This record gives sequence, C-alpha cells and structure tokens, in this order.
Amino acid sequence: MIGSKKQILFIVLCGIFITNALVAEIIGAKIFSLEGVFGLRPAQLDLLGYKLDFNLTAGVLNWPIVFIISDIINEYYGVKGVKIISYLTAALIAYAFMILYGATSLPPAQFWLDINSVDGQGKSLNINNAFGLILRQGMGIMLGSIIAFLFGQILDALIFRKLRQMTTNKFLWIRATGSTLVSQLIDSFVVLFIAFFVFGKWPMSQVLAVASVNYIYKFIIAVMMTPVIYLIHFAVDKYLGKQESDELIEKATYQ
Repeated sequence: MIGSKKQILFIVLCGIFITNALVAEIIGAKIFSLEGVFGLRPAQLDLLGYKLDFNLTAGVLNWPIVFIISDIINEYYGVKGVKIISYLTAALIAYAFMILYGATSLPPAQFWLDINSVDGQGKSLNINNAFGLILRQGMGIMLGSIIAFLFGQILDALIFRKLRQMTTNKFLWIRATGSTLVSQLIDSFVVLFIAFFVFGKWPMSQVLAVASVNYIYKFIIAVMMTPVIYLIHFAVDKYLGKQESDELIEKATYQ
C-alpha cells in the first residue's frame, strides 16, 4: 500500500518529471526567437562560419524543470530512481509519438475543414495540414530526442552521484549544477547529430555550431536555476522530516 511520505514524494516527483518531459517533446516543434522575447536584435554569433541567432525549441520552457526534478530524485532516491523514471519516460515519449502519428493520419471530417478554412486574419488555412505539421515530427528527431534524453539522464545521474561522493554530501550546487552542465553538453550535440546529421543533410560544422548556441542557453539557465534546487530541497526536507530525509540521502549516496 502506498502511504509513506517517501513513496508519495517519489510519485509526485515522477508525475512532474514525466509531464514536463512529454509536454516539452510535443511543443518542441515550434522554434522561437529568444532575442524576440526581449525585443532585442538577432545575436548573429559567428560560429564555424555560420551566423547564428538564439532560435530555440519551445521545449526549453520545460526541460529545465525536468533536469531539476531529476537532480532531486537523484538526491533522495539515487541513480536507481533516476534510471527507473528515465526509462519509463522514454517509453512514454515513444508511445506519445506513435499516438500523435496515428492521430495526424486520420481522415479529417469535412465540416472541421470548412469551419477552420480561414485563420484569424482571414487568410486561407488547411487546418488538417497545420495539425499534422505541428504534431508529427520526423523519425530522426524522434530517435535523436529519445536517445539524447536517455543518454543525458543517465550521465547526469552518474556524475551527480560521483560529485556527491567526492564532496561527502556537501555543496549541493556543485553536484546539481555540475552534473547538469556536463550532461547537457552531451545532450545538445547528440540530439542534433542524430536528427540532422545521421537522418538529415546538415554538415558536421552546422551541427556543432547550432548545438553550441543551444548549450550556451542551457548553461545560463542551469546556473540561474541553482537557487530553485535549494528551495525544493528545503521543502522536501521539511515534508519528510530531518531524520527520514538524511536517511534517504545517505542511502542514495551509495546506491
């Protein structure tokens, strides 16, 4: 029977983790301008012969939450806890992609096409085509995303544990931020390499350039989110109680 505080906490953390990971994958088809959000001119960074702006997937809204919760799960439930939720989430992401693919393949009802034949500005609109473009992602992007997610999560968990053992459970910011910075460096390159080099036609120089811009953003966000990890850690300790919290952390350290 599920009733202990540590069991309830694990379920809540897993729910937050899975929800944000799935939402990030679904909204990831939209690319937005970070400079545009703040009313700034395009960055036009010169990297490997490319002029690049901070054009990012909308999934970046959720991924910081995913990695924060991953570190909290690692803190209290160890690498085993992170592996369980990571494998489950990867399977659910693959399942979601299959359902979305099936949904976009269904023949549209004529009345649905008719009542959505124009957009808000009165321009002609093919709602079924738009629906498919938004929700159906390519096989390369899907595989790249899942592989990069799993690789990044497991690497993050292992680095987190190693840093924790090296610092004897001190300096939470080192193990949380340090593990995220390293894992996201790998993740940023893996997903683009698989999606656009292996399955696409991007040259390696473009993969490296775009991945670098993505990582710059992730690096800044990881550092900025460090206080949030401390806040969540404090809330969890208050919820579990000092003794149970310390016991979970000690057990997770050498799991």
